[in-house]
Amino acid sequence: MSGNMQKDIFCDMCTEEDRKPAKKTCMKCEISMCVQHLQAHLTTPVLLQTHPLTEPMALCGNTKCSQHGKLLEYYCLDDMTCVCVSCAIEDQHRLHNMKTFSTAHKELLEKLKAEQQILEEKTDDEDVSLEKWEKSEREKLGRCSGRLIEAVTNLRDISLSSIQSSVSARMVSLKTSKSSIEAALKEKDTFSFLQMYSQVHQDVEKAKAVDLRKGLEPGSDLDKLVLEIRQNGEKMVKQASQFWGSLLTLVDPENHQELVPTDSDLIFDPQVLGPGMSLSKDNRKVFNNSCLGQCSATLLICSTKKVCKYQRWIISLSKESDWKIGLCDKKSVKNLKDGPVYGLCCEDNQLSILTMQSDDDSDASFKEGETNKSKTAKTGKQHTVCSELITYEEENGDEPVPRPEKVEVLWNFNAATLSFFSRTGPHQREEIITVEMSLNNRVLTPFVRLGKENVHSNSQQQWKCSCGKVYFWDGNGYRDCSSGHSHQAKCSCGKVLGVTEMVCALC
Repeated sequence: MSGNMQKDIFCDMCTEEDRKPAKKTCMKCEISMCVQHLQAHLTTPVLLQTHPLTEPMALCGNTKCSQHGKLLEYYCLDDMTCVCVSCAIEDQHRLHNMKTFSTAHKELLEKLKAEQQILEEKTDDEDVSLEKWEKSEREKLGRCSGRLIEAVTNLRDISLSSIQSSVSARMVSLKTSKSSIEAALKEKDTFSFLQMYSQVHQDVEKAKAVDLRKGLEPGSDLDKLVLEIRQNGEKMVKQASQFWGSLLTLVDPENHQELVPTDSDLIFDPQVLGPGMSLSKDNRKVFNNSCLGQCSATLLICSTKKVCKYQRWIISLSKESDWKIGLCDKKSVKNLKDGPVYGLCCEDNQLSILTMQSDDDSDASFKEGETNKSKTAKTGKQHTVCSELITYEEENGDEPVPRPEKVEVLWNFNAATLSFFSRTGPHQREEIITVEMSLNNRVLTPFVRLGKENVHSNSQQQWKCSCGKVYFWDGNGYRDCSSGHSHQAKCSCGKVLGVTEMVCALC
């Protein structure tokens, strides 16, 4: 109790005329006592052992258990409440962590002091970092808004200046024709009238040709201005999108993250490359020669620098190919069935979450979020395979979530979670699913598998277009399998045959 509280509490045993300040309060007797009247409680063994004393406090009938009517003597640390002996021994608190008032007071006081120190240190650090963050965001938004305002202003000035010049020119033509007509009408001399008529006629025709509609007169000036407005307008729309996205990221960072490119230190480390599959020189893009059909490839995503708290990568994926992305044991990357896997799988344009774990591993769990999942599982001798179709929430029924073209993966080391997001814009992302992993000291590494497993080159080198038509390569060119038509360079849908296409890229 504070000193002020002690001054307000007086001895209940003193006479009304000479009440002294209380030194202690007896919880069992429910009275407060001064130094003189407290002596009996301090010198009598029975009272000393069975009558708990506290700092002076005002008693308002709250010293008894409302359920059992007994004296409150213990403090339940689990439920953070005062309890009686019956609560502590018989009822819901019997298995909880119980302390006497004095012991609980001492322990909790020490805990609060430790937490106060942590909060003070954290507050000092957070104040600095938050101030830096606020300053950085303010400057960033200031730059975005400044560029946007400048672009809008320039576009407005260009358009208004051109319109003003055009309107002025048209007004001059009208005024000139009016003045010429008036001058001709006033001319009485026949010869002079005929001499000036040619010029008057030109002024009138020019005035008649003036388009009184809003906008510029047709011609090269109009075409040039429209092109300039389009070019500047595209820049303005881009800047507006950046500004809009920055605001969303500022106020709702959980669902709107700025699309920061994947660090250049991340590269693909090929483990398996099927026929016709190749890598770019920087090892960040995967290509497939379409004449060999869908080939398979398995790659690790390696980082050339040490990562502390989390690792993040963004992958752009082909619309045509099946794929699996996630984490696996480095030793089993060539055959995912040989080790633990946590991944997002796309087969036949349907998304599912795939986990494979050893029998001694705990099952992975999924956070309740923006998706619902239907679950199937089968148990083998060594591994448990869990494949779950990912569908929308209840309001959309059981409609499968569409395959994303760009996937952001976030691996949080401390929380042991793996999150997958669909990037739908430069500042927008939608969570597909988050997996909570049980690693059991296993060392996992990011991986990408493209195409179906165990896919080999077709001896006839067939190729299936996205529209469904199938072609085969006879050594000289492509033929339509259904019609046998002679060599073709393009499918009937317009897709070029035999072109090497990018099927995966770190972006």
